[in-house]
Amino acid sequence: MAALLRSARFLNFSPSGLLQIVGTRRTGPPLSRLYSGTIGVGRTGVLTRQRCPSAENASSHVWPRVAGCVRNYAVATEKKDDLSVAVRSKQAQQFDWALAKLDSSVRRTGRITKTLLLRIFHDICRTGYPSGNQALLLLRSCGSLLPEMGLEERTELAHRIWEKLQELGTQYDVSHYNALLKVYLQNEFKFSPTDFLAKIEAANIQPNRVTYQRLIAAYCQNGDIEGASTILGFMKSKDLPITEAVFNALVTGHARAGDIESAKNILSVMRGAGIEPGPDTFVSLLNGYAEKGDMDSLKKTLEEAENADCSLMDRDIMEVIFTLAKAGHQQHIPEIVERLRHERGYIPDAMNLCLSLITQGHDDTAFLILRTFPSLQSDDMNADSANLGNFFLRHCINMDTPLEKISHYCKELQDANMHTSPLSFTLSCALEAKKTDESLELMKKMKEQNLPIRPHYFWPLLTHHTKDNNAAGVVEVMKGMEALDVTPDLDTISSYIHPVFPSVEAARQVFKDAGISLASEGFLTSEIRLMATRNLAQLYTLLSEPSHPSLDLGIFRGSLIQGFRKSDDMESMVKITELLYNDERFSKTGTKPADTVSYFLYNLIDSMSESDVQAQEDKLRNYFNQLKAQNIIISANIYRGIRNLLESCHVPELIKDVIVLVDPNERVSNGPMSTAPRLAGLEGKVSFLEAKLAELKAENKPLASMLKQIIQVLSAEENLQRALELKQQHEDEMSVGAYAVLINLCCRHNNVEEALNLKREMSRQDSSVGLDASKYIALVKVLAKNGRVEEAVDILKEMKEKDVALNDSHVTMLFHTLNAAVSKGAPAVQRLQDTIFTLGLAKPSANLCAPLVSAYFDSNDLPGALDAALECQKRYGHLPRIHDIIVSLVEKGDTELLQKAMDVVSQERGEMTMLYDLFFAFLQTGRYREARKIIETPGLRARPGRLQWYAEKCISNQQMEVLEQLVEMTSKLFECDRDEMYCYLLRLCKETNDWQRAEAVWTKIQEENIIPRERTLHMLADVLKSNGQEVPFEVPETWYEQAANTQQVKPEAPPRAVESGPQYQMRLLALCKKGKANEAYRMLKEADKKGVALGPASYDHVIRTLLAGGALEDATAVKDIAQSRVPGFQLSDIANSLLVVTQSKRGQTKDALETLKSMLQQDHVPSQLAITRLVQALGSQGDVAAITEVQSRIESLGTSLNLSTMLFTNNKALAHIRQGDLESAVEMLEEVYTSPDSKSPSMAFVFRKVLDEDNDKAIDKLSAMAERLANHFACCRPASDLFLNLLDLGKVEDAKFMLARVTALAEQKEVLVSFLARASQRPGQVDKIKTLQNLIPDFVEKEVLYPYLMKCHVMDKDLASAKALYERMQQEGLVVDELSLKRLAVLYRNAGETAPFPEPSESFKFYADKLKERTVKAQPVEE
Repeated sequence: MAALLRSARFLNFSPSGLLQIVGTRRTGPPLSRLYSGTIGVGRTGVLTRQRCPSAENASSHVWPRVAGCVRNYAVATEKKDDLSVAVRSKQAQQFDWALAKLDSSVRRTGRITKTLLLRIFHDICRTGYPSGNQALLLLRSCGSLLPEMGLEERTELAHRIWEKLQELGTQYDVSHYNALLKVYLQNEFKFSPTDFLAKIEAANIQPNRVTYQRLIAAYCQNGDIEGASTILGFMKSKDLPITEAVFNALVTGHARAGDIESAKNILSVMRGAGIEPGPDTFVSLLNGYAEKGDMDSLKKTLEEAENADCSLMDRDIMEVIFTLAKAGHQQHIPEIVERLRHERGYIPDAMNLCLSLITQGHDDTAFLILRTFPSLQSDDMNADSANLGNFFLRHCINMDTPLEKISHYCKELQDANMHTSPLSFTLSCALEAKKTDESLELMKKMKEQNLPIRPHYFWPLLTHHTKDNNAAGVVEVMKGMEALDVTPDLDTISSYIHPVFPSVEAARQVFKDAGISLASEGFLTSEIRLMATRNLAQLYTLLSEPSHPSLDLGIFRGSLIQGFRKSDDMESMVKITELLYNDERFSKTGTKPADTVSYFLYNLIDSMSESDVQAQEDKLRNYFNQLKAQNIIISANIYRGIRNLLESCHVPELIKDVIVLVDPNERVSNGPMSTAPRLAGLEGKVSFLEAKLAELKAENKPLASMLKQIIQVLSAEENLQRALELKQQHEDEMSVGAYAVLINLCCRHNNVEEALNLKREMSRQDSSVGLDASKYIALVKVLAKNGRVEEAVDILKEMKEKDVALNDSHVTMLFHTLNAAVSKGAPAVQRLQDTIFTLGLAKPSANLCAPLVSAYFDSNDLPGALDAALECQKRYGHLPRIHDIIVSLVEKGDTELLQKAMDVVSQERGEMTMLYDLFFAFLQTGRYREARKIIETPGLRARPGRLQWYAEKCISNQQMEVLEQLVEMTSKLFECDRDEMYCYLLRLCKETNDWQRAEAVWTKIQEENIIPRERTLHMLADVLKSNGQEVPFEVPETWYEQAANTQQVKPEAPPRAVESGPQYQMRLLALCKKGKANEAYRMLKEADKKGVALGPASYDHVIRTLLAGGALEDATAVKDIAQSRVPGFQLSDIANSLLVVTQSKRGQTKDALETLKSMLQQDHVPSQLAITRLVQALGSQGDVAAITEVQSRIESLGTSLNLSTMLFTNNKALAHIRQGDLESAVEMLEEVYTSPDSKSPSMAFVFRKVLDEDNDKAIDKLSAMAERLANHFACCRPASDLFLNLLDLGKVEDAKFMLARVTALAEQKEVLVSFLARASQRPGQVDKIKTLQNLIPDFVEKEVLYPYLMKCHVMDKDLASAKALYERMQQEGLVVDELSLKRLAVLYRNAGETAPFPEPSESFKFYADKLKERTVKAQPVEE
């Protein structure tokens, strides 16, 4: 293709002959019209919009056909996750973090900063394995998203990133080259398209449609129509669609070539090809006129766009303004500025326009735009003040705009009341940018305007000199301060001036020689701080002078504490303390000196670590005793605080020396508190209870309590017949509670007559007693279901009379009750609803009002449904089922009723809500043209919740076409998450197994220049792989794919012949990244034989790859080669950590320990996995001493590695057990659990090991310890760990025995619920949960238990059990949470069945968070 282009330069192509498009038409404007990012450089400047799918696609009809046009991808070979799991996990975390940071910045401001981008770049490089997706993220950020950087600098950064990532082994595919092309276009970088195409082909990568479109744009950007025509001909020969983006580029190309008439004629060619010119096309033409300064044609074209119903946004007008400024036609800009409409999103777009203008030297035009900002809007969206222009002033400083201009801008802003202190802010920007000369000039201007100049303004100027220990530089800055009449304060002197001098005396002498005055409070206080840390005797002499001014201890308390801690001058310490105790000069006004000293003593102990207190125990004891001799007294409250600190430092003897300082009249003591474990009993079964009932009857004892228990158990078993028989036999002994249970059971079995009879009997027995809320509502529901509405109303009235309290769960039950009455007609539902609301049993809600609308739908009465909804809005402020009503009205074509509905929605809920309702209705009914007009309403913003609701609805109903239209139409919606929208589409592709559409989605993602999340790439790769298709990108691997991938190693291809070191290194890195350890090893040996010089990184990567696969011998051989070839070669942190892991797995613990020691000696930090595997291996071998040594070395690092708190303890215990020393293991564990500050950590790991090994002796010892801790110390965690391990291993009888021995286990709700949560995450765990429920029936509320059971059934794909559980929850009157309903609905759908309830509309995560919050609230508060 590159060669073809070179030869075609000599031919003349007419573009009109190539633009023959069949069957394409434009149904709306191009995509990405309201993208939240900055406006890209697609044409002539910085301020063009980002391209999106339909912007380069003629029609949505292209979707199914795109796949066939772009099949020739460069395919990334599947990686095998033999590499470090930690590396992969870290890589994924870094990408998510980077994407979130960039996305947040773009959404808030429409841009990103160079600092943020470089930070992400360096973090990604540090992993050693930058992924293809990370590379894409970085490259796409080097264009118009960096308006504060010059065009050349942005391109240089892109090249730097490209080369560095390539050096690190990143494999580029066509999407990366397309991204680079986009950056070139946005940065107006001059390059040869033919050379670029040759570069792609040399990399063995096949260009796709996006590549050709951007190459055309590159030619047209330079006015080269011939080059563009050549590519057009090639696209036509390959049957690639000619999209609107191509026409837009040709408009620009003809305009740049000086042929503005041909540019205008392109619009006619487009219409002839079936594509209506859109906003992008008109903007391209407008830019052409703007470059020529042809205002007449420009205004005429604006009118044409308006007449063509083609709405131009503020962003489009801004692009024209930018073009006029660049072309030197500033005189026309005010006239165009007047056309700005200040739509939503105007501020960030206008800010980016200003930044781009300043970057290119057009700061006057930028200031003109700034003056158009709304006066009450702040450029800092989180600022409390209404200061406008901070960003403008900062960028002027960064771009070295002349200070005279900046001063003029500051005056204009202040005069216009747009900024309260522009000059001060500009100074802060200059100081931040370390521009010394500008800073001093700005300070002089501030002084001229009588603005205050603070000492801290000079800190940035002093910082550099302080770091370099440059006393002369500090003196010069101080002279500048003196010239401006600024006196250094305490912080300035202490932090930035004194540190560069060896002593206070030396500083005084230098300042005296320089003629700098020392008569300030700051100098005095700073000297006291220095003396406090260096010479306590000298400090006492100074403070004790009667002429010394008053000085609050708080100013130098920290320095004094530091001096006390490191000084051995006990005499001075006591003297200073006594002085502070007696002299009011060192206490705040209103504070007694005694209180000041008391707090000082507390702060002194609080500042010391446990080891410091223990090391200086004798010194502190002597200090306290001497204070007692000086009659110094502290308060009882301060004593308690010091006592607690000393107890935490394990120096109880020292407390006796502190208590003597307390006034004898105040001395107090506290005794220890103790608690006793509460007992819990077990519920019996039916047979046992019936036998007990018979015994009681024979003994002529009361039966009511036992009868109620039996009926409760029968109710749980749904045995209505037997329960009624018992009631008949013992009717005289029936209690109110027994009647209530029986009534509820009858309601669940739809036995209305029996339920009413039982209710009457209960009332006759005691008319003052009523049912609880759930049983009342169950009775109302069964009555309504059977058409007995008036009797149901009577029950509701009784609820009100007896003041029955209802909670949220009961309100949901009322909704189901009203739904049950829908089949009986709208009057029945209306009667029940009015009664509920009139009596005040529940507050009106959209949910409770919905059944009435459903009743009208059920009878096909659409006007009645609308009237009912509007009446609900009028009376209660809710619009139930309004979406369904609007959809039905649109389908029916009843415009009068539709207008009526829309007017109410707009008036009550706002215009945006109305537009979304109408948009979804048009989509649902297939009226796409009308839907597009709605969503393109200027100022409309994305509402993620509503978009997700409708997308989930499309996925649930498998509406592919509707979802495609939703994704396409929202591409320009402001703040719309495009990756999320495409993810919805891919989910449906996956469910329908439609790989052709999925592949078309990938092309769309590239065209729209979206950075897909790893979740999206995985989903797309899954669809393609499952259909045997090649994956056109590098698939990010996750840690849990390791096991699957390592089992499917493909036959290795022989390494290619390479000649030079860099080529070998590139190939080696690529092989390592794919996990092809053996192939990389062979290539490295081949390079070594040929004497090819390789860098240390290549050896390290190969060693890491070999170790990740367990090939220790080969890795050692490579290390030997590296050490012989590269002097001073050392393994990296990752390689060393992998070496420790591999050696530990092989049982070579001595070697692993030596490797770890070597790492620590070289100041390398081992990974968490390496330490864990080594300690576990040492524990398995019984090496207690080695574990202790590892623990000591790791603790000395001073770095948190997020290790388990019990890692060392548990493995030491296992080591003792391996040695047969059970007593030591038990003693050590008991010490942990009986410690006062113990947080009851888990020892489940120890129990699991000994249980797996059937070590009966150890089990007996440890179980006895667990029982002892539970029964004597109320510490149930070890017993809980053992009990749950037994349960998990299926040793139910042993678990029962443990429960009988430690009855308090039944109360460990938090641990038991945690077991439920873990068990429900794996298939096949239902029996374990049911066993736990049988052993401890009441350990948790059913509202918490049933959702976990439902999750287990869903995990097992057991629809029958899930159905049964759902019915049981309904029968028991429990509210099924939304997460369980969501899971159950998906299970129904996967089984090809329809769920008997509407699927909740929000995401799984939303409902999971909601359930988690409810579970936390359900936990009891400890007494």
